[in-house]
Amino acid sequence: MKKNVAEELKRLKESMEMLEDLLDTAYYGMAIVDIDGKIVKWNYEKLMGIKEEDVLDKNVEDIIENTRLHIVAKTGEKELFEVQKIQGRDMITSRVPIIQNGKIIGAAGTVLFKDVKELKSLVQKLEMLEDTVHKYKGEIKRFHKTKYSFDNIITQNKKMIYLKEIAKRAAESNATLLIQGESGTGKELFAHGVHRASLRKHGPFVTINCAAIPKELLESELFGYDGGAFTGARREGKIGKFELANGGTILLDEIGSMPMEMQAKLLRVLETREFERVGGNTRIEIDIRLIACTNENLEKAVEEGKFRQDLYYRLNVIQIEIPPLRDRIEDIPILAESLLNSLSKDLSVPKKILEFETKEALKNHVWPGNVRELRNVLERASTLCKDDVIKIEHLPEYLNKKVFKEDGYSEEDSLLLKNIVARVEKKAIKKAIEESRGNKTLAARTLGIHRTALYKKIELYGLDW
Repeated sequence: MKKNVAEELKRLKESMEMLEDLLDTAYYGMAIVDIDGKIVKWNYEKLMGIKEEDVLDKNVEDIIENTRLHIVAKTGEKELFEVQKIQGRDMITSRVPIIQNGKIIGAAGTVLFKDVKELKSLVQKLEMLEDTVHKYKGEIKRFHKTKYSFDNIITQNKKMIYLKEIAKRAAESNATLLIQGESGTGKELFAHGVHRASLRKHGPFVTINCAAIPKELLESELFGYDGGAFTGARREGKIGKFELANGGTILLDEIGSMPMEMQAKLLRVLETREFERVGGNTRIEIDIRLIACTNENLEKAVEEGKFRQDLYYRLNVIQIEIPPLRDRIEDIPILAESLLNSLSKDLSVPKKILEFETKEALKNHVWPGNVRELRNVLERASTLCKDDVIKIEHLPEYLNKKVFKEDGYSEEDSLLLKNIVARVEKKAIKKAIEESRGNKTLAARTLGIHRTALYKKIELYGLDW
């Protein structure tokens, strides 16, 4: 029996000698003992300064202080990651039995860390790595979220209602979407809504403003870079926005500002669905849905040679042209009410309502800044207004004077009931005649008055119809 065990250990020893380089690299050392605790293989020369020929066939407890290797060879029970003092240092060791055909024939011991300080250093590195991972998880989680849905697009304008339906249908596909409109009209709301209503809603939603990134950095922001790709690059490299958006949606805002050379690279990525990081040579495949936004007229930019025609056609699969606020005046009251609700929470103030004159002033303005400007005006008014009703004097000066000037009233008589009624009637008549395309019979029917009464009011108010 012992002869067979000795032969098995001899073969194991020969195998271990073939793995000598691996042992030197993987561990600080290894020792193998037979069932009696005698050393048959020794790989601790570098660690302990003792040569193998000086310890073979000797009892392991006479060579390695505080060892339990001979005990493991008897019990067959593993002892993993134990602290063992050897030559005055607390080392991290493991001991495992060697089993052949169901029987214990010996045991092997390894030193994983020659000092507990090494383990502590590793733990610190792992904790730092874990913190970094959590940080990036937080960043990616932030990209997963969209702030808005189609419910946030508040409107009673016919064109806007139609555009919402187009966007909802577009959300059902992976088609590229081009959203155009003046600054502040709500392009981002449509982009968020499309992502949230799509099958990609559980994937990331990544945004990047092409106008806010210097052109020399835009490529690395979009596609990332490998470590050492350029001066100042992070040693570990960086993941680009396209890679972060994989499986989800990427929103390229202000795409009209993208340099021509980047337009060519973007076109290739859209066609091949793959790219390389800056300084890298590994092709990365992506599965994304692209939404592009711009306040520029891209068709005109193509004619002027400022935007690639092939990229324009690639982006313009489904187009949504959002009208400015001045073309949907009927939305101002409901938008104002929604914004005031939001501002009440953001500013921690009681909810405000608009006085009639205030609404009229808002409706008379052309709103070059669109909904964004409206929000700023209401935020100012909510801050200045001490009671629950926002009056015209709470509006910026360029708004609170305009309503009086346009209607021909001074500030003194603006609140007289007859003048308020007159202003309302004039606006209603103008709107009815415009919507009936000059048909006064139809306009009178819309207003609920006789045609003769309509003519009298037109004459009374000096309307040129």
